[in-house]
Parts: sequence; C-alpha cells; structure tokens
Amino acid sequence: MRKRHTVYVAIGIREGQRGKGIGTQLFKTLELWARAKNLRRIELTVIEHNESAVALYQKMGFEIEGIKQDSLYIKGEYVNEYYMARILSE
Repeated sequence: MRKRHTVYVAIGIREGQRGKGIGTQLFKTLELWARAKNLRRIELTVIEHNESAVALYQKMGFEIEGIKQDSLYIKGEYVNEYYMARILSE
C-alpha cells in the first residue's frame, strides 16, 4: 500500500535511434499513463556517466535524488548510478 503511488521504469533506446525524439515521446506517453493510473512518482536509475540519458531525464522533469556507489560492474569496472525521480504535480 505504501508504494502504490510509485512506478519504477527501465528503458533503453538503441544507439542508432537516439536523437530522434523517441525518448521524449516515450516519456510524454509514460506521463499520460502514470496520470491515468493516479500515480504520483516515477523513478529510475541511470549510469552516472551516461550524460545523454541524464540530460533527457532532466529535460523531462526528473531530478537526481542520490547516487548508488559502485552499483554495477561493467567491463571490469564498478560504476555509480544516479537514482532519479519525477513527482507528478496535480
């Protein structure tokens, strides 16, 4: 009951499809869906050095709420993730 107002999303856009507005449209559609479900909070995580994804999320109203230190192990290195969320106003 305590988390029914929240959704966690995981997305990815193929490298050749980036920069075409697909991510922006995806998040606009996600917002419409979330509002229809009476959700208040959308959460996601993103690798700290994925600057284009972070920029998209911030453009769509997400804010960095924290850092998950050494959250993932990729290609022989530990990487941090940003924990991001967007609060849907009424």
